[in-house]
This record gives sequence, structure tokens and C-alpha cells, in this order.
Amino acid sequence: MQHRIIVLGAGYAGAIAAGRLAKRLRREDVAITLVNAEPDFVERVRMHQLATGQDLKPRPFDEMFAGTGVEVRVAKVTGIDVDRRTVTVVEADSAPELELEYDSLVYALGSGWNSQGVAGTAEHAYEIAGRPGALRLRERLARLDAGQAVVVVGAGLTGLEAATEIAEARPDLDVALAARGDLGDWLSPKGREHVRKVFDRLGITVHEQAAVTGVEADRVTTADGGSVPAAVTVWTTGFAVHPIAKATALEVSATGQIVVDGTMRSVSHPDVYAIGDSAMAMGPGDKPLRMSCASGSPAAWQAADAIAARLTDGKLPNTPIRYFNQCISLGRKEGLIQYVTADDRSVRVALTGRLAAVYKELVCKGAAWGVANPTLGMPGRRRPVVRRQAQEGSAVNAQA
Repeated sequence: MQHRIIVLGAGYAGAIAAGRLAKRLRREDVAITLVNAEPDFVERVRMHQLATGQDLKPRPFDEMFAGTGVEVRVAKVTGIDVDRRTVTVVEADSAPELELEYDSLVYALGSGWNSQGVAGTAEHAYEIAGRPGALRLRERLARLDAGQAVVVVGAGLTGLEAATEIAEARPDLDVALAARGDLGDWLSPKGREHVRKVFDRLGITVHEQAAVTGVEADRVTTADGGSVPAAVTVWTTGFAVHPIAKATALEVSATGQIVVDGTMRSVSHPDVYAIGDSAMAMGPGDKPLRMSCASGSPAAWQAADAIAARLTDGKLPNTPIRYFNQCISLGRKEGLIQYVTADDRSVRVALTGRLAAVYKELVCKGAAWGVANPTLGMPGRRRPVVRRQAQEGSAVNAQA
């Protein structure tokens, strides 16, 4: 009897986990199903490029997982019953709901944009948290006339990348960025100086200490009563997780993320694992891992290896997830590599300029390569599932 593993979501974390499980376990022992709403892998770290008219390399899942034993189902997840161990999906808009049963579930549904409850965002703002949003913004930017204003709200990594990419691709536009604090205030002095230098060169206006409290069709309003003209508002103020987990019996955090242990296993339901943005996992310094590819990929390795270990009576992984740097593209010709401590605090050292842009590009390519080749650091032999565990029901319910 095969152990049924369902992976929900095929972003960086979910796709890596599915492929790694397929490499760790024998096909005769496990049935791995990867459920995703789109048929192609989306390089989320390149959505600002897609929005500015650049074409990205297509990466269809049926090609990526050909010959691996992973079954890819293009479907939208509509519900999860963690007590019955079932997932409800819809494969097409007019199709009936289907119920899939699992023995182990890997929840990797990720996140989308976060409006932060600000009035007018849903009606007037554009987002680049996913491909549909990026394509919508792409179409809108293409229709803008020279001199029209674009305001990027949010000065985190996504905001910096979006503002510089738009300004470089469309130097005829009036691009501005609204920051709640100071520009690059979490970066090292060298990092902050470089960001300001690039923004000045690209002609980007920066509104600092400008918390946006409302979005209208032609402007954004700020907490001090001011306003900034905007033919297009791009909203990049963080991410909100998929709401399905919060509707289940799983223990979740205030943000709706599934609370997990060091192996990415749910603390309330041991046959469920959560990875990527969907997980509330603690990192160095007892700080939650931030929503990022830098967290999602190692979390996927951790979860896949833990599931395989528990199924095969192997050794559980014990590799703490830590950070090394933050990689920021500032258009196609400039970049910033901000080196950080294990718990993601900036240090004095930073790499800037063209070399940093090349570094960031290699990181993006490496992340996509890792999705298709999720076997880094793995032994070559697939291990058999221990049958005595499988016969007890769910092997992952056994104590490690």
C-alpha cells in the first residue's frame, strides 16, 4: 500500500519539496501528488521584470516533473479537512469539486499581496505578488503616456526592486516611492548610500516618513494629510498568507501561518507539514523566518528530508535555517548584496554595482535551477518505506 503524499502549492518551496521527496523515496512505496493552480512554475522573484515588459522563460510543470513519478494536478484548493485527512480541489471553473485523500500533507500555498486594510487598495492599486497581478500592471504601464506618475508604496525589497525596474524601463515616467520610514533604513550605511545613489541616478522621487492611508484613482494620501499624484499605484507593503489554513483545525499564528517545529511539522497535526510563506517557523535568535525564497527553499529541504526520514526510520534532519545575505536588484545594471547575520540583521559589508547585479541574477537562476533539481546534498539511493510503519496508518504519526 502506497503512502499518499500531497503537496499543495508549487512555488519555490512546494515544487522543491515534491521533487526532493520523489528523489528520496521509491515510487512503489509512495504516491506524490503536486497540486497547483497554474500549469507553469512562476519565478516570483522576477515579477517586477514581468511587469515592465520583460518575457520570462516558460517552465511547465509537466516537463519539470517528467519521469520523476510526481503527479501534477492543475487545480485550485478550496478546502482542507485535517481530521479526515482530505483536500478538496476544483480542476476547472465549471468542474465539480474533487476530494483527495492523503497520509502526509505538505502545505505550501504561499502568500499574496497584503493591502494592510488601507482604503482604496483593492479598487485602485496594482500588485506584483504573483503573475496575474504582474501582467495586469504590465498592461497598464504600457498604456501610460510620458510624464505620467507611478507611485510605488512600500520600501522593502519588493518596493526597491519595483521602483528601480520601472524607472529604468520607462525613464519617461515620473516614478516615486513612498516609504513608511527612511529609505533603506534596515540596510548598512554602505547599502543605504548605494540605494540613494541609484535612486538619484534613475530620477526616482522618495517620500520618506510617508505612511500611505488611502489610494485613489489619481493619487495616494498620507498620514500627515498630504497626497502624492499617481496615475498608477503599485502596492508592495508585504505579504498575506493564503486563508485556507486559518479555516482548518490546524494551529495557526495571528498571521494565519501554520505553527511548525524545527522539521516544519505542524505542532497540532503531525501528518501535516508547512513550508515557505505558509509556515510560522522560528529561526536564529528565536525570530520567525521571513517570507522569502531564502526561507522557503531550505524549509522545503527540511520538510522533505523529515518526511522521508520518518517513513524510512532514517535520521531526522537537524540543520538550522539561517540567513547569509539579502539580494536586491536595482534595475538590470545595478544591484545590492547586503550581508546579514544568521538572524537577518545587516552587517557593515555589502556588495554594490554591476557585480552585485550579476550576483543577484545568478541567485535567481540558481533558485529556479533548485526547483528542477531539488537534490542538493542528497545521497543517490532512494530508501524504502518501513512497512511496519505504513501498516499502522500514517507513518509520520509515529514518534521519531
